[in-house]
Amino acid sequence: MRAEPGTSDFEAEYKRICAGTPVRTRKEVKDKRSLQWLVDRYMESRVWSDLSVSTRKQRSNIFTNFLEKAGKSAFADVSKQDIERAIERRSHTPAQANCFLKAVRGVYEWAVKSELAVFDPTHGVDRLSDKTDGFEPWTSEDVHLFCVKWPIGSMQRLALELLMFSGLRRSDIVRAGRQHMTGNVFSIRTKKTNTEVTVEFPQRLLDVISQTKTGDLNFIISEHGTPFTVESFGNWFRKHCRKAGVFKSAHGVRKLSATMAANAGASSHELMAQYGWATSRQAETYTKKADRKRLGVKASQLVAEQIEKELSPHLNPSAGNIANSTMKSKAAK
Repeated sequence: MRAEPGTSDFEAEYKRICAGTPVRTRKEVKDKRSLQWLVDRYMESRVWSDLSVSTRKQRSNIFTNFLEKAGKSAFADVSKQDIERAIERRSHTPAQANCFLKAVRGVYEWAVKSELAVFDPTHGVDRLSDKTDGFEPWTSEDVHLFCVKWPIGSMQRLALELLMFSGLRRSDIVRAGRQHMTGNVFSIRTKKTNTEVTVEFPQRLLDVISQTKTGDLNFIISEHGTPFTVESFGNWFRKHCRKAGVFKSAHGVRKLSATMAANAGASSHELMAQYGWATSRQAETYTKKADRKRLGVKASQLVAEQIEKELSPHLNPSAGNIANSTMKSKAAK
């Protein structure tokens, strides 16, 4: 702090620091460039172009809505409290609020590193708790219903089995083809995280592929013989799920696949390798659930053993009475 302790300037400077606003000396010139200007520069940067297409599309929509009202404001005037109030206004949809925070944080983190901004107003702002698990995972019953409706040889069945065995996202499943195969090993660089995913296709999946009329460079093609876009595949798959009586999505199949892998004992790093996650955070949501299930079963077995050892006589008092009566009867004889 620059001001002398005990002065009004010191108190004002202290309050600005606590509020998360930049502290300027009298000689500093306030930056009046707008939020719209800053976001425009950000979207011209390498950091922006390195994001996946789907992430850029999502954040572009967030910026468009956000800048309609705040675009003319000076980006240097935005405080931590402004961000917290913006999050609070979106708190009825926690997932969207968190996406907003992540998008704005990306702008300011880039701006600080590029020396366009002196501080990041999103620093210290917490994400909202989102207790939902997002897309609902498929169940074995869902798979059964789908397979009854769509037999092997249909494009719908191939889509399901590819999603299950590969665990790919929609953005990668629409690109998957024979060019990614070496023997029975499939490798692809994912669109979202730019990580290399390598998995082994079992003979069952190879047989399903061979019995389906696929494209030259795409396993999954439309009825017109053309590749799907990410959005059109999602809509197409969802439509055929409905016809089978399954009211879930392609992403739910990926969640089923990851759940089964975790339940079978796959580690966080093994899940990251197959499902293309760049950090262990997402993988641990599956391993922790699987561990809790295994540990819960183990604990219940230990409890049952101890109950049998320590409490069994108390739980079956009549058995003890019968035993005593038998002993007395034998003694009398």
